Amino acid sequence: RWWLIVQAEAKRVPFLPLLGVRVSVFSISYFTLGPQVGGEPLQVLSLQRKYGISFTRAVASVLLDKLLEFLADFLVLGIGVTAVLHAGILRENKTQLILSGLIVSLLILLPTIHLLLLYHQRRPLTALLKRLPILRRNSRWVRFVRAAEWMAGAFCQRHLRALLSALGVSLAAGAGMILDYTLMVQFLGIGLPLWKTIAGWTAGWLSFLTPLPGGLGALEASQVFALGRFGIPAGAALGVALLMRGRDLLIGCTGLLLTHRAWRKRPLSSATTPKEIR
Repeated sequence: RWWLIVQAEAKRVPFLPLLGVRVSVFSISYFTLGPQVGGEPLQVLSLQRKYGISFTRAVASVLLDKLLEFLADFLVLGIGVTAVLHAGILRENKTQLILSGLIVSLLILLPTIHLLLLYHQRRPLTALLKRLPILRRNSRWVRFVRAAEWMAGAFCQRHLRALLSALGVSLAAGAGMILDYTLMVQFLGIGLPLWKTIAGWTAGWLSFLTPLPGGLGALEASQVFALGRFGIPAGAALGVALLMRGRDLLIGCTGLLLTHRAWRKRPLSSATTPKEIR
């Protein structure tokens, strides 16, 4: 997704190096406190350092990347919440259904509205920052965010096809996460219908929203609780959690190695740095 966004305006940027950066971003977010965010500055720095892309344009590409990621994640989350209610993990009542529907709808609408506003050259983040009393209306940060949002909006207008392709990749990634969980459950010989499988995955996904490195403890508890509601023994539920943990640690450690290797290299000199993309 990120490569499609970057490559639309910087044709020389190859795919595999950006994939390595994205894995490194995952590892930083995974091993630090917070709900799986925090590695995004590495994306910006990598575009600056390796390809001479301006700081503002790099931030604009990351902004679009995160908006599309959130949109796809929240769409999949909406399916997951529906599965949780349908599978009976939580007691189902009218108030709960309405509240869950409103929350999920709001989460889906926020990135969608932001993208539509950017397409029409509106800058919601800039408007929000201008309303904050702790920042001056023409401060450096406000001007920077305004420029980044302007570039993101211009991208949406000029490269709508690339934007839709990146959104398609995001949706495919969301479906891939559910498929990944389904394969783990089947590998352990746990027979669950589709709704219960998606509900179990949703419980695990929500555990990563806790402000703990890699959802430590929360992931294991989520699987024991959710699968336990379906009559699955705690040992088997922990087996699913350990498979998920092993997968994430493998990717996370790979990302840390890539990060260490990248930062050991000397930065490009001004003589060899490509001309900044205007």
